[in-house]
Amino acid sequence: MSVTSISDIRQYLTFQLNDEIFALDVSHVREILEFTTVTKVPKTPEYMRGVINLRGSVVPVLDMRLKFGMSMTEKTVNTCIIVVEVSFEGETSIIGALVDSVEEVFELEPGQIEPAPKIGVQLKTEFIKGMGKRDDRFIIILDIDKVFSSEELSMAGDMGTQEQEAANM
Repeated sequence: MSVTSISDIRQYLTFQLNDEIFALDVSHVREILEFTTVTKVPKTPEYMRGVINLRGSVVPVLDMRLKFGMSMTEKTVNTCIIVVEVSFEGETSIIGALVDSVEEVFELEPGQIEPAPKIGVQLKTEFIKGMGKRDDRFIIILDIDKVFSSEELSMAGDMGTQEQEAANM
């Protein structure tokens, strides 16, 4: 979805990674959890921190700071997991996104959102829906369905299946 396809006022959940503010369309957010024990799954990329038990379901947790090339998220009183629905090729996956802190939910009108910057061919920005502006700060609006590749979503799904099978033994 490009910024031109945003034609109505939408609500966004903002969260912080390092000193940057990011936002997700609230329609993709299932819930927000306090940081909890994450069980590491062997032989997975570093940004795949592991899995959590969410009311009997295994949910993979991905460190958004590592995913975006920052340092690993450190546990603080504000660290939390945003449980999101991600759609890819007709399939919906539930993923936990580990973030530094959740800020707020607010509305943005289409006129308040600018297209993602085009910075050469080396920088991939297809997962950025647009750039919002609020109180003289830019907010990077993510297209959560494009943040993770099909291979990453498949691996995250496999992590959950393996852990669920192990728990049922």
